[in-house]
Amino acid sequence: MTTVVTGATGHVGRLVVDRLRQAGEKVRVVTRNPARSPSGVEVVRADLLRPDTLDAAFRDADRLYLFPVPQTAREVVAAAGKAGVSRIVVLSSGAVTTGYDTTFHLPVERAVEESGLEWTHVRPGEFALNTLHLWGPSIRADRVVLDPCPDQAGSPVHEADIADVAAAALLEDGHAGNAYTLVGPQPVSHRDQVRAIADAIGHEITIRAVTADQALAHYRAQGGWAAANAEFLLGFQTYDGRSGSPAEQAPKPPAPLPTAEHVTGRPARTYAEWARDHAGDFS
Repeated sequence: MTTVVTGATGHVGRLVVDRLRQAGEKVRVVTRNPARSPSGVEVVRADLLRPDTLDAAFRDADRLYLFPVPQTAREVVAAAGKAGVSRIVVLSSGAVTTGYDTTFHLPVERAVEESGLEWTHVRPGEFALNTLHLWGPSIRADRVVLDPCPDQAGSPVHEADIADVAAAALLEDGHAGNAYTLVGPQPVSHRDQVRAIADAIGHEITIRAVTADQALAHYRAQGGWAAANAEFLLGFQTYDGRSGSPAEQAPKPPAPLPTAEHVTGRPARTYAEWARDHAGDFS
């Protein structure tokens, strides 16, 4: 069996490749940048935004891990089906479950469902990695985090749990037709997340309460992923890109949602475990 992995240079896709290789599967990676690809696998240079480049990627393949690109999802899925792919696992989003996402991940899900192929959707909620992208630079530079809602709680999910579920859906029978929403095992406030990072790196970190506007200015100046996503994460922008405003009321605890355990049978990784796994990134 050959499994095609798109998005293999990303945080989740790279781990999916690892799990497939550990299971002894033949893996074919699709990427626009072969130099960044995981080692030890077949690599095909292609682009999901250009479905006409995917013929070699899908040839004789059986399964597909699909990174979401809504603009060409129907063409990509059609090409996969034509080549003989029978099972597709989609990296989707918990925002589809909650109804916030109707324009990005949802169209990809629908394209796969309507193809007639076997499908499973993996819908992670808040990525624990977001905190590395947001807080990493200021922690490394000054051991400080600027946050407008230090006591707001979330249930960040470890990318390894997402990869475990995706790999199970690719390798095992019995997952077809399921949409797996995944969060971390318990709510953790931003303050406690910072404390977990401090414990992991062995240094005290100060969390400084600021206004949403001050946080936005800080992340814009920081640049990179933080600048690109700050408006949405701080509430100035809705999921579909419309203007919004940060909530004035005290945040409510997140509603209980499933974790990876209901698929893998193993307890979901905690935020503290995630922080230890990424201690070097914060140092």
